[in-house]
Amino acid sequence: MEGRSREVCRERAQEEENRAGGAFLASILEGPLGEIAEKVLTGRRLSRADGIRLWESNDLLTLGYLADYARRRKAGDEVYFINNVHLNHTNVCRNLCLFCAFGRPAEAPGAYTLTRDEIAAKMEEARACQPAEVHIVGGLNPALPFTYYEEMLATVRKSLPGAHIQAFDAVEIDFLSEISGLSLEEVLMRLREAGLGSLPGGGAEIFNPAVRRRICSRKISGERWLEVHATAHRLGFRTNATMLYGHIEEIPDRVDHLLRLRELQDETGGFLAFIPLPFHPENTALSHLPRTSGYDDLKTIALARLLLDNFFAIKSFWIMLTPKLAQITLSFGANDLDGTVREERIAHDAGAETPQYQPADIFLAMIREAERVPVERDTLYNVIKRYD
Repeated sequence: MEGRSREVCRERAQEEENRAGGAFLASILEGPLGEIAEKVLTGRRLSRADGIRLWESNDLLTLGYLADYARRRKAGDEVYFINNVHLNHTNVCRNLCLFCAFGRPAEAPGAYTLTRDEIAAKMEEARACQPAEVHIVGGLNPALPFTYYEEMLATVRKSLPGAHIQAFDAVEIDFLSEISGLSLEEVLMRLREAGLGSLPGGGAEIFNPAVRRRICSRKISGERWLEVHATAHRLGFRTNATMLYGHIEEIPDRVDHLLRLRELQDETGGFLAFIPLPFHPENTALSHLPRTSGYDDLKTIALARLLLDNFFAIKSFWIMLTPKLAQITLSFGANDLDGTVREERIAHDAGAETPQYQPADIFLAMIREAERVPVERDTLYNVIKRYD
């Protein structure tokens, strides 16, 4: 190990000792993950081999410690949440991915598509809570014209003129390009005129083509997903990124997925947050698979923070993790707990047992108990209220 690197690590250890963590850090530096820990402490980028080695490690406390250090250095002690509402306008979908319990054929029992009046009614109901964001995703319904989406955005904007609209993941944007005959750029500009503010991160799943062929063969490729987001970033949109884990993927697939996101973020700087999504198998074609463990969930959050060194926000989606586990992730690199939500169908159709709504008071209690500073934000991470 280089002399200067060792000196810097001793300095970091002294700093941590002042925080009552120096002895543990010293043991990390002398342990099997010491070389990787040195990289983290000195702000050097982790490699693919580092990522695989960390994911294969069973030393969860060390991973959490390093991720927490990286979180403090990158984002400080503030933890974010947002007052938002979800809108899932249709569950009719032509893709019918094996991991999805939400999408269904148009003729299937329970299939639905909201009309413009029904969307307007939902938004009028949401006005009472004055959401900062409306989050919209749905299935790929071949019966809907492009104008349906423009009208939906216009309807939401009319009912909630102060809310930011985050809508349509990369798979939906590609679908809208296909059915309209417009380029990605033209689709995004038309949607912006109608009220679109940013894109969610869904549809990424796992980028490995072999995995995608098995679990979502009709979905766009990982390369196309990245292309849609790169295009959105060039046009000035901010977007989120996700990874669906805990199904048939392997550890290298997860690492490669994160590194592709890191690479695009280096190029564009357009990602707002990364959200790891644990696979929920209930009511899917992969229902024989077990749910992810809390151990795997915490490790995934920690590795996201360590590998995605150019992402400000690592989001812990309480809907899929449960509020209790989401709170623990605040010590494993997460600095965002998503939002109030109020209505969510996709994860709950797959067996999520969490509530449909979580009030701001619960976020404040969760964050303060973890000895962090609660911050209510908007979609773009502008501060609405900082709770000292």
